[in-house]
Amino acid sequence: MANTPEKTDKGRRDFLKLATATAPAAVAAAALGTSAGEAEAAPAKPGLQDTDHTRAYFASARF
Repeated sequence: MANTPEKTDKGRRDFLKLATATAPAAVAAAALGTSAGEAEAAPAKPGLQDTDHTRAYFASARF
């Protein structure tokens, strides 16, 4: 049973090495994966958008 903790520790170290090596690659892939269509879908003016949901909320908030 003396070999079991050593194998477990080595496995953890290997996992952490792999995790720290792949995390920056995943972030870079996510950043580069956005398309031009998604970037243009953002609203042109900042602030609250005029939708049915916002109109319903404002109507219910009136006293």
